[in-house]
Amino acid sequence: MKVTFLLVWVRALVGFTLIALVGCATQQASLAPQPLDSFARSGRFALRVEEPLSPAQAVQGGFSWRDANGRLELDLTNPFGNILARIEVTGKRAVLTQSNGVKLEALTPEELVKTAVGEAIPVKNLRTWLRSQTSAEPAMTRVSRDEQGRVASFEQAGWRVELSRFDASGPRLLVLSRQDDAKKIVIRLVVDGT
Repeated sequence: MKVTFLLVWVRALVGFTLIALVGCATQQASLAPQPLDSFARSGRFALRVEEPLSPAQAVQGGFSWRDANGRLELDLTNPFGNILARIEVTGKRAVLTQSNGVKLEALTPEELVKTAVGEAIPVKNLRTWLRSQTSAEPAMTRVSRDEQGRVASFEQAGWRVELSRFDASGPRLLVLSRQDDAKKIVIRLVVDGT
């Protein structure tokens, strides 16, 4: 996998991860979805992919997520703060615009991720994961909770998810990991602000 594709993958993943943030999160453990509102978060991301017989590939940068009135806008930046890509999602389309102006479009965020990176990402589940909530589909396993009763870790849709450093809007640290055949993917999101 080329670093360029990793950047696109991270852009799409973070964008769709942040789609998951569409609303004020609660610190209470909840199985019921919460109403969706305006939501904003910013922070850093890191992605590492390891495959046999290949050097590990990694990419990192920042993100700024703004979600209001049914529209998501996510900027992904390099470590120097330059915008690498912008992801915009409305109810009818998802668009990824790279810094060179090249655009990818799809009807859904899931389709956009699959087109951009060739990997299926659990977009629908990311919404709940980042909001400190759980979802019944697909089934969650190995669920653990912290001292306050918040979901701290679990496995779902082939991903191991760890949530920590909570504030009023949800986890400030999210680590996703997945091992498929010989490929290992680790994604780390650190929320620095709103």
